Amino acid sequence: MAKNDAPEEKTSRLKQIVSAYKLTQKSDPTVGLVLAGIFLGIVGLAVLGGFLVGPLLIWIPLGVALGFLAATLVFGRKVEKAAYSQIEGQAGAAASALQTLRRGWNVTPAIAVTKNADIVHRVVGRPGIVLVGEGQASRVKNLLTAEAKKHNRVAGGAPVTQVIAGQGEGEIDIRKLTKYVMKLPAVMQPSEITDLLQRLKALDAVRPQVPMPKGPVPSSLKGARQAMRGR
Repeated sequence: MAKNDAPEEKTSRLKQIVSAYKLTQKSDPTVGLVLAGIFLGIVGLAVLGGFLVGPLLIWIPLGVALGFLAATLVFGRKVEKAAYSQIEGQAGAAASALQTLRRGWNVTPAIAVTKNADIVHRVVGRPGIVLVGEGQASRVKNLLTAEAKKHNRVAGGAPVTQVIAGQGEGEIDIRKLTKYVMKLPAVMQPSEITDLLQRLKALDAVRPQVPMPKGPVPSSLKGARQAMRGR
C-alpha cells in the first residue's frame, strides 16, 4: 500500500509546486528567468572553479547542488510574497495566514463575524488563547473586547491575547502574523491546552453559527507553503 501511495504523493507534490510557480508568475513574470539565472550562474562559477583548481568531476556536481539549493530558497521567498500579495485586503486573509501554523496550534477561523465584515479568529497554543481581529480598527477593537470577555470566563486563567491584523498603527501585518503569534510567551503545557480546548468547545456550542463574509476565502498561502515544504 505504501509503495503504491508513493508515486501519487510525488505527483501531488509536483502539482503543488507547479501551482505555486503559476501563482508566483502572475505577480512576478520574470521569476523563471531569475531562478534560471541563479542556477546557471552558480553552476558557471563552479565550472570555472573546476578549470582553475580542479577537478571538474567534483566542482560540477557541487555547483549543481548549490545552484539548485539557492534557486529553491529564492523561489520559496517569491512564492510566499506572491501568496501574501494575493490574499491581502480580502476578508479572511488573516485566517489564511494563521492556518499555515504547524502542529501544536489550534486555529478556529471566524468565531465572530459582523455584517460589516469585521472578523475575529481564534488561535490556541502554548501562549494560551490568541484572538485575531481583522476589519475596520475601531469596530474590531470592540468586537475583540467582547470576545475576550467571553473567553476569559472559560479560560481558567489561561492568557487571552488580542491582536488586530492590518497595516495601521499597533496592528500586525499578515506577513508577520504567524511569527508574532509563535513568539508569544509559551506558558501552557499540552495537557492544559487539551483541557482548555474542551472548555472552548462548550463556549462555541452556545454561540450562534456565523458565516464567513461573502467572497473568496483565500487559501493560496497554505497551498503554496505546503508545496515548498513538501518538495
